[in-house]
Amino acid sequence: MVAVTLLLAGAACTSTPAPGADRTTSEPTTAPSSPTASATPTSETPTSTLIRSPNGGSLLVRGTYPRVASRCVRYQRPRLAARYPGTLSVKRSDDGTLALTVTLPFEDYLKGIAEVPPSWPRAALEAQAIAARSYALATTGWEGAEGETLKTPICATTSCQVYLGIPVPFDPGVRRWFAAVRRTSGEVLLYGDRPADTVYFSTSNGRTYGNDEVFGSAPLPYLRPVVERDDGASPVSHWRVRVSFDDVATFLHEAGEWPPQRTISSVGLEGSTVTVQGAGASRSMDLTTFRDAVNVWGPCLKPGRYPPSPLPVTLPSKWMTLSSSGDAAVAVGRGWGHGAGMVQWGAYGKALRGLSASDILAYYYGGLRPQTYPEPGLIHVQVVSGLTSIRVVPSGPGATLDGEELGSGRVTITGGDELTVTTRP
Repeated sequence: MVAVTLLLAGAACTSTPAPGADRTTSEPTTAPSSPTASATPTSETPTSTLIRSPNGGSLLVRGTYPRVASRCVRYQRPRLAARYPGTLSVKRSDDGTLALTVTLPFEDYLKGIAEVPPSWPRAALEAQAIAARSYALATTGWEGAEGETLKTPICATTSCQVYLGIPVPFDPGVRRWFAAVRRTSGEVLLYGDRPADTVYFSTSNGRTYGNDEVFGSAPLPYLRPVVERDDGASPVSHWRVRVSFDDVATFLHEAGEWPPQRTISSVGLEGSTVTVQGAGASRSMDLTTFRDAVNVWGPCLKPGRYPPSPLPVTLPSKWMTLSSSGDAAVAVGRGWGHGAGMVQWGAYGKALRGLSASDILAYYYGGLRPQTYPEPGLIHVQVVSGLTSIRVVPSGPGATLDGEELGSGRVTITGGDELTVTTRP
């Protein structure tokens, strides 16, 4: 999936999730023996720490990432601010950073998925909930009985499907999404007797594509191309972007694709190959390389100009033409996302036309309609990695730290040469 916000439905999961690294060393873990300092580590202590939220409550997590040098204008160091129900596992990775995994009830996991705005029509939300439930079970290879723990973890990013937990700050509107998850509880799309790989994406170019065309996998009968005429409300349904030749030269140079201090006089696209010419130089590159250079370096070096509003990125998709006009390259295109499965903005449009969630799903997934299927009790979600420290605050009394009563105190965990845990009231 590409980046997703609650303002714009994102491109969806791919068929090959890439869970974050979760490797740990045998570094000692300290125990919370006092309210102000951690205990002296021992050689036999665990390599991770577990914080369980209060019954019916949650854990507020704030995390920091390593300091890095950046050439980006207006660079802001990323920080984590999230709220999770369930049990949080914090592990020290080989490089000394911290990886976080949350274990929580499967339905609570679905409530924390942030793929479409909760203000969307009821049928669109229900279709998304069923697709997300089916995808999670299919991509983890779920074969257990009702209520068993799903052993295979799932990632929380666009490489799987976006999981953000409980919104921080809380948005009351998200209750509409919670309700869609509850109404569709246990409903899954099945192919044969297994959950279908219900990939989805944001906005089309007027059609969808088969999974074999997008992912190179064996053709699936429920992921065949369909015509899309209902996603016109998407901000990326049709887009046009102008990038000056000076900016193109800067971005391509930063990406290692263009000589320094060389002007550009023309940019063209034939098939999937972009040709850039100017000042005695000529370069050919695939469209993905060109798009990556513009999408990465545009907002970094000229954040006031790229991406142009309301686009999520400067060049949202490969479904585009690219030509020269005056002193600029002009891209005209449609859509955002990989192109297979359900079109999220198409589901929005179909819901407005009165289609039910079942009809929406059947249209995109080869006639498959929801059926009941055994669900896991718990799921492991690899929410984030690469942090240097985190602070965890329970929503109320009743939380535990490694099995010991924590009360309502906060926990600070730092990485580095060893994992350090401290507690404060």
